[in-house]
Amino acid sequence: MEELQQSVWKQENREAIFNYGEEYKAFLDEAKTEREAVDYIVAAAKEHGFKNLDDIKEAKAGDKILVNNKGKSVVLFVLGENLEEGLRIVGSHIDSPRLDVKARPLYDDSGLALFKTHYYGGIKKYQWVAMPLAIHGVVFRKDGSKITLNIGERDDDPVFFINDLLPHLGADQMKKTAAEAITGEQLNVVVGHIPGEEEKNPVKALVLKHLQEEYGITEGDFQVAELEVVPAMKARDVGFDRGMVAGYGQDDRVASFANLKAILSVERPKNTVAAIFADKEEIGSVGNTGMSAAFFKNAVAELVALTSEGGHYSELTLRRALAKSKIISADVTAAMDPSFKEVMDDKNSALVGSGVTINKFTGARGKSSASDANAEFLQEVRKILDDAGIIWQTGEMGKVDQGGGGTIAFLLADYGAEVLDMGTAMLSMHAPYELLSKADAYMTYRAYEAFLKA
Repeated sequence: MEELQQSVWKQENREAIFNYGEEYKAFLDEAKTEREAVDYIVAAAKEHGFKNLDDIKEAKAGDKILVNNKGKSVVLFVLGENLEEGLRIVGSHIDSPRLDVKARPLYDDSGLALFKTHYYGGIKKYQWVAMPLAIHGVVFRKDGSKITLNIGERDDDPVFFINDLLPHLGADQMKKTAAEAITGEQLNVVVGHIPGEEEKNPVKALVLKHLQEEYGITEGDFQVAELEVVPAMKARDVGFDRGMVAGYGQDDRVASFANLKAILSVERPKNTVAAIFADKEEIGSVGNTGMSAAFFKNAVAELVALTSEGGHYSELTLRRALAKSKIISADVTAAMDPSFKEVMDDKNSALVGSGVTINKFTGARGKSSASDANAEFLQEVRKILDDAGIIWQTGEMGKVDQGGGGTIAFLLADYGAEVLDMGTAMLSMHAPYELLSKADAYMTYRAYEAFLKA
């Protein structure tokens, strides 16, 4: 009988897995926001010979091109011989659930200065209290100058904190459901405590004085700022055997790092290859940096013009290129958790350590909002993985009526392209600190590399 789920650890080079894990942890620590991820990706791409699209007047097979979309999403291309024959694409996302600082955040109450926040993406709100937090982002001063903030990550930085109710007074709170125990409006971040000399709002006043002296920031500057509150914890090895990684934002940076490593290894492909690093997936892929925007399609249109004789753009060539493309939607999936087996189909769930996971479809319940890959493309991907010696498995996002989740796949399928969800199985998904196997992370990278080079 064919063994459908195998252990990567029993078959792969463990030194390679652990070396990859160290690189991956460093990426998690350096790229906790989508802006930081773009900076990391662009820097790595330029080191490997990628050039900005805006700096290129003509292009040929083998050229490496990057498109930085507003500093919050990015696409890397390695040009093949005939764009009209379609691209090989791996599409991942670089945003993660977090707390966003509101436009008028700072207030003074009961001897504390606090920031009001608005949560981003699907979170369990109770998980974000009573833990060390950091603030990352950008603030514009009135004169137009930009300040980049990253406070809470260095050992000598202060951290920030959201209060929880003490159990001694928590009788009513404990009667509530988990969804009600902490509300969105209670996710207020403690940012100061020492009072200044002012009679009114003295703690807030001293915080504002510090911000002015340290960063040149005024209270009004918050109205045009983009600040994110994230866990102030580094990625760490888990277990006596160090076989797993716990860290913030592994959904979907495990796939994004694998995607980056994969395309950086590609030289002179037959078909043009692309790695997409999109924003806003966690809130529906909306906005001008999410996959529902035209930035990727526009970038391919520019390539059509650059590679056409005389630099002529052809809408028909663009449509053919996209329709003939083969795409992996690179996102995480749910792994079987031995503590919560009741929500999983144990015959169709991914196991940690059993390799990269193929999801024929995502969506919820009756495949709502799913992109359901056809059997022909599944067979094509299976052959690519098997020929490359990739250990893979199939999985679903829990029991049919339990819920589900989505990816950017359905948006990419709108081009008429073949699309399949494939990524890393994860535990504690969307928690401030998520868990996955180093073996699966490594196998995800190898799978994307094999697909791009096929």
